[in-house]
Amino acid sequence: MAGIIAAGAYIPLYRVGKETSGWGSSAEKAVANFDEDSVSMGVAAALDCLKGIDRGSVDALFFASTTSPYQEKQAATIVATALDLRPDVFTTDCTNSLRSGTAALRMALDAIKGGSAKRALVVAGDCRMGPPKGSFDRTSGDGAVSLLVGEADVAASVEASHAISREIVDVWRVEGEAFVRSWEDRFVITQGYQKVIQEAVSGLLKKCNLTPKDFARVVLYGPDAGSHTAVVRALGFDPKTQVQDPLFGSVGSAGAAHALMQLVAALEQAKPGDRLLLANYGDGSDAYILQATDRVGQAVDGRMGMKGHLASKKLLKSYDTYIRWRQFMPSEAARRPPMMGPSASALLREREKNLKLYGVKCKQCGTTQFPPQRVCTRCHAKDNFEPVRLSDRKGTLFTYAMDYIAGSVDPPLVVSVVNFEGGGRMLCAMTDREANEIQVDMPVQMSFRKLFQAGGIHNYYWKCIPVRG
Repeated sequence: MAGIIAAGAYIPLYRVGKETSGWGSSAEKAVANFDEDSVSMGVAAALDCLKGIDRGSVDALFFASTTSPYQEKQAATIVATALDLRPDVFTTDCTNSLRSGTAALRMALDAIKGGSAKRALVVAGDCRMGPPKGSFDRTSGDGAVSLLVGEADVAASVEASHAISREIVDVWRVEGEAFVRSWEDRFVITQGYQKVIQEAVSGLLKKCNLTPKDFARVVLYGPDAGSHTAVVRALGFDPKTQVQDPLFGSVGSAGAAHALMQLVAALEQAKPGDRLLLANYGDGSDAYILQATDRVGQAVDGRMGMKGHLASKKLLKSYDTYIRWRQFMPSEAARRPPMMGPSASALLREREKNLKLYGVKCKQCGTTQFPPQRVCTRCHAKDNFEPVRLSDRKGTLFTYAMDYIAGSVDPPLVVSVVNFEGGGRMLCAMTDREANEIQVDMPVQMSFRKLFQAGGIHNYYWKCIPVRG
């Protein structure tokens, strides 16, 4: 029986909450940093999922998001390259619907059952935006999730599923617009979300001859806390003992990743034999029944997952910082020439270094070097190296400098020199940091981030961050 082998998640470090000046709400929401997007968060979630797993065993990658950085270009290939998956891995994007996360899961399961893949990675990430301080802004949040699917060593088998397609113009966003639009609230909730998700769950229970009492944990997508609670009660589930925390008040509704993020949190609490219900919504509804096996603990052990990321957080002091990160209001540009778009040929030529973060190790003296070069800096041997992946190595901060005039979105720009465990040194920027907490020799880890966008090209690279968790 096909199912979930391993699960990981990612929640941005920063939140806005009741102590954030100008926010005006007691609820917290997770907010991606200025250099994060659905792709970078998806890479982080996948790295969490793949801890201790041979990346060469992954045959397919399905990336789901409603906020892909490109209208025409696969984001899944960027994720697969950053993860250093095999070059013959199958990749595809699932987009344009809140249901794309569970649609990607369905496609992965079908690939496993059909024999085109033995292991498939599902990655979902979203960074949806609404008008500042509007109702959508207050209920949405940013985050990502990743599930490794296969038939061997399954931690939670997928026993049954049921899907409904329903055309309704309730929530939408057209090309060229940054903010999500919505029809009148009562129509959206009663004729869309509540009606459709109840129909899907009821249909699945009837098909499998099950009742609400047969489930240990219930995972339901929800656009807001009130609507979610109403659906729970209408379906007959016990909100206190059965229903997984919908993350309102801590993360927010994370779009295509939201339901699967809750599922990871449920797996962190599940016991062997537990039956789980998963239901998602968006232009219809997907519902799944999963059964936890005796390997359920191994799917989440050693990973930060939802539990670790929820505990690791920093509150923004001012809502204006979030506004600046999202470029909701104009700010003075740096006094320097306009930034040119990166060279596509250079990006292709240097993808091993820039996206996979590969250095080289001298075969003669064992010295690790970054960036890769032809001559060893220690023994001067020429063209005698083997590639070394540095993205999953931890390191320490050797030295740093703070630049307050470099035109950074979040000054100061912290230029860092990192020493990697096992050898190697790299010059890079530090992000997710508080300037007054930076110290020489502090432990750091690498994080896949946006450098800039210019000429319509999103330029990604690796930065260091203080170790989380």
